[in-house]
Amino acid sequence: MSYASAFSPSYAAARYRFCAAAQALGFQLETYPINQVGPDGEDLTIDVAILGDLQPEQILVISSGLHGVEGFFGSAVQCALLEERLIGWCPNPGSALVLIHALNPYGFAWGRRWNEDNIDLNRNFLLENEEYRGSPPMYGQLNGFFNPTSPPSSFEPFLMKAIATIFRYGIDALINTLPVGQFDYPQGLFFGGHRPSQTYEILAAHLPRWIGNAKNILHIDLHTGLGKKATYKLFIEDPPESASTRWLKQQFGADVVEPYQPGKMYKIRGSLGNWCKAMFPQCQYRFLTAEFGTYPVIQVVQALRAENCAYFYTPPDHPTREWARQRLQEVFAPADVAWRNAVVSQGLDLIEQAIEVCFPIEVI
Repeated sequence: MSYASAFSPSYAAARYRFCAAAQALGFQLETYPINQVGPDGEDLTIDVAILGDLQPEQILVISSGLHGVEGFFGSAVQCALLEERLIGWCPNPGSALVLIHALNPYGFAWGRRWNEDNIDLNRNFLLENEEYRGSPPMYGQLNGFFNPTSPPSSFEPFLMKAIATIFRYGIDALINTLPVGQFDYPQGLFFGGHRPSQTYEILAAHLPRWIGNAKNILHIDLHTGLGKKATYKLFIEDPPESASTRWLKQQFGADVVEPYQPGKMYKIRGSLGNWCKAMFPQCQYRFLTAEFGTYPVIQVVQALRAENCAYFYTPPDHPTREWARQRLQEVFAPADVAWRNAVVSQGLDLIEQAIEVCFPIEVI
């Protein structure tokens, strides 16, 4: 198949395709509504497909769509996996494969990175002793640049404003402020919420059952928008010299595994990966954030900023909102066929590597 054809035109089409392919291969399918509807009135759900042992010791989890619009890519990889790579395959005894489709179905359906409450779900998974409050020290000073309170315009000299802001505050200040996560500006970028989201509650209720008493879990969460175009990196929250980092580099390659290094990378507050690992301290839970590059980061931030302004400061049927939505979708799921072929192929190869690690098989 042409891997570009694995991309669906909408959330509804992606969901139907995922569920149909999973059921055709004998996966157990579970559906969790979020009590929201899509553009055509369709129900929005998180769908989970499970194949393998009922009490596995080893589990591979592949999740998609945590950041809404990025689900176009994540779903494409999952659908291509089901439609082409897993036919006739079953995990070894004692193992299971769990596919989680569209962790943010609202954002996927409506073309947003955030959910129905403007929450960045990868900033919403705070631990039990953490409060949904607080922001990076400089967020207030930079709020006017990040989150202007007016409709976006294609004539705005964004690049000049960005250069001036960087010149005034320094690039490190922006990197350690914008993407970290904030909890004080509900209409702002990278808002972590004031309480656990529906996605948080669904995972908290059901992930322990899917994981059970497994000793080893490898979890790959599929994303786009960060890094060199048509390449990928595997970001982990482990330090460079940890045993887990060394193991992951051995399995997936030192050139793609990126451990957390203070001063070089920003530390996310409320990340899904950190929460998953804390949920299961009794087992080896390895979480990889697989980031596939699209456009330069300045263009990604520009598109996020414009879409957010359009969402809050233009009428629902205003053409500016559709312009901003399409622009956002382009920076996170480029229409370029060559890019789509490359990243789905790479995503499938990555998952095949993970399958070999979790449960070696003869034929896939």
